[in-house]
Amino acid sequence: MDTTAVDDTVRLNAVRKVYGEGANAVTALDGVSLSFQRGTFTAVMGPSGSGKSTFLHCAAGLDRPTSGTVLLDGEDLSGYDETTLTKMRRERIGFIFQSFNLLPALTVLQNVTLPLKLAGRRPDRARVNDVIKRVGLGDRMGRRPAELSGGQQQRVAIARALVTSPAVVFADEPTGALDTRTAREVLRLMQESVRALGQTIVMVTHDPVAASYADRVVFLADGRFVGDLYNPTAEVVAERMTRLGAWADEEPVAYGQQVRNTAGGTY
Repeated sequence: MDTTAVDDTVRLNAVRKVYGEGANAVTALDGVSLSFQRGTFTAVMGPSGSGKSTFLHCAAGLDRPTSGTVLLDGEDLSGYDETTLTKMRRERIGFIFQSFNLLPALTVLQNVTLPLKLAGRRPDRARVNDVIKRVGLGDRMGRRPAELSGGQQQRVAIARALVTSPAVVFADEPTGALDTRTAREVLRLMQESVRALGQTIVMVTHDPVAASYADRVVFLADGRFVGDLYNPTAEVVAERMTRLGAWADEEPVAYGQQVRNTAGGTY
């Protein structure tokens, strides 16, 4: 048995996504193979047009690859019909976006428990209370979004993503609408979710500082996986990003952290 595969919450195998046909075809992902281990925090980065958004959509089951497979806890998502896929996303995948996407008429408690109610599950009040307290909103359960700061609203969104105990949480530029100090608080909260709860988080970002909070940074360029970086610092990530276009067709360069190339070798 491949024990590595058992530890992978999400695995992409040679995923290719093409939009359009013929001369108008655009290849957004070009044979991407990546895995994300359980209980890890990964940032996904790349220049504009690198395929970050398409990667997230395919990995999260929001879009179907043209070819290749996406596995969640070892299950191939291509075998699911749309109804089953929707149910799976609701129960086993959490989402955090730049826009908080809270329902303004609902309280903090009601927004957080909404995914459970949509899934037809009775909320475990102890679990819900614990999640809301973990994000620092235990004294604001009855507040509505308009009564909260931007950072507090994003904390509600994080609690909503965690409340179903998902296999993985996908975050798309989660700090993009926040000021620097609030962004740091939100990123530390995401780190804590990984370390204390064993949550798996995959975050798409353009910000080297945000990426430095992750355990690993994955780089995409022109729809391809071009390398990854462990134990990142903002300075190293920023340098990699400035060189990414020229570096994409070269061997990775060691910057003092552990770096792997597409063949899986360690530098």
